Amino acid sequence: MKINLKPGQRIWFTSDTHYDHKNICRATTSWKDSDNLTRDFSSLEQMNDELVYGINARVRQDDILFSMGDWSFNGFENIRKFRERIVCKNVHLILGNHDHHIERNKDNIQSIFSSVNEYLSLDVKWQGKGKFEHARFVLFHYPIASWNGMNDGVIHLHGHVHLPKHLRIAAGKAMDVGVDGNNYEPISMEEVLSIMHKQPIAKLSLPKDHHEKRV
Repeated sequence: MKINLKPGQRIWFTSDTHYDHKNICRATTSWKDSDNLTRDFSSLEQMNDELVYGINARVRQDDILFSMGDWSFNGFENIRKFRERIVCKNVHLILGNHDHHIERNKDNIQSIFSSVNEYLSLDVKWQGKGKFEHARFVLFHYPIASWNGMNDGVIHLHGHVHLPKHLRIAAGKAMDVGVDGNNYEPISMEEVLSIMHKQPIAKLSLPKDHHEKRV
């Protein structure tokens, strides 16, 4: 996908919102020994509201938001409900392992998104200071060890593993953009580029899955 940003338009990335997911909210979970796998909210409604606020407080109507999957839980109707609470008009979804209804396109639900993909190669251009700037990304729900264009500095953004903030940045030009490591907010393309500028070109040592116990 190629995008030429309009003046003032910005790109944002997020993942693993898990809107209305009872087990990921500490107040409503049935998971045992789950403190480091759940979100510390006092109610499911508080978690949902925080996710919506985190997006709407940063992402403007004409910006572009890429979600790396695991959009919503607790019923088909929540897919549309969550989308309707988001102000941004341009929301692209990369399918996660829990996005079954969207993958099957039940009731044409994919139409509420600007695009739906399993994997996306993203090429972005924008007007910088006196010249056009350019950046390339590989977007996938899952972290992968090596990706197309890695040796040329292409950045890999993913979700799935729910890494905390201190673990979200990989050894190479890759990071987990999930809400759990990003203050329950999307991260901007500018922030990603600033972080990745200092990162070496290197394959990933894949992190633990979020269902594994962490220390």
